[in-house]
Amino acid sequence: MNKVKFSVLLSIYYKEKPEYFRECMESIYSQTVLPDEIVLVEDGRLTEELYEAIRDYECRPSEISFVTVKLEKNSGLGLALAEGIKHCSNELVARMDTDDICVPDRFERQLNAFSENPGLDIIGGYISEFSDDTRNILSERTVPLGNYVIKQYQRKRDAFNHMTVMYKRSAVLAAGNYQDCLLMEDSLLWANMIRNHCRMANIGETLVYARTGDDMLKRRGGFDYFLKYKAGRKRILKTGTISAADYFVTVAAQFVVCMMPLWMRSLVFKKILRN
Repeated sequence: MNKVKFSVLLSIYYKEKPEYFRECMESIYSQTVLPDEIVLVEDGRLTEELYEAIRDYECRPSEISFVTVKLEKNSGLGLALAEGIKHCSNELVARMDTDDICVPDRFERQLNAFSENPGLDIIGGYISEFSDDTRNILSERTVPLGNYVIKQYQRKRDAFNHMTVMYKRSAVLAAGNYQDCLLMEDSLLWANMIRNHCRMANIGETLVYARTGDDMLKRRGGFDYFLKYKAGRKRILKTGTISAADYFVTVAAQFVVCMMPLWMRSLVFKKILRN
């Protein structure tokens, strides 16, 4: 395939582990098709260990331009990505989380999809969730593949795994960019892109190995998490892309999941919300 320029957009904050960041970066640098630019947003002050890891890649001889965007204070993922995408110099932008690992041909598959369907605005894929080692796969999160089913599915649950998506920068900006919507910044963006009639797709294969475990499940529980989810869904309701019934059903279901004990929430995620 002809070389297509694209950027990779990431955000990092002080709680990230440098060893996970390095694994993430190595999975990008070992892709079958390399980006020509990595844009990393430093979301507030970081640890010295993280700064050291970042410097290693800033100084690494490579055809990839490594751009750091420094935010004075921690602003949250939505605002960090909103700033980062402004610094991406390419139309195609791949998202990635700094503790996850790309499969070796992730970008090649997504670029092929854009080449075959130039009208696409965003494409994602499945994730395989692991703990400690990618050989220890705990579950897989599959998502719908076609434009219509994605938009129907998004009414109740996220139809994209955020860390897998590649999108057109212009489509994201036209939809209002990422916004400050704690824990729901990606969901709100998908709703605004749907409202803008963006063309959407997913690849029916794993594109990213995503870290999971009890820490993730703990973060998805409790009344505070529920309130943030409810606030995010209310903002999505205002986009007009979901109905009042969609809102009440999903908020009620989320309340039940959030209030469950950890062992029960783990069972729900593994047996119902994952395949």
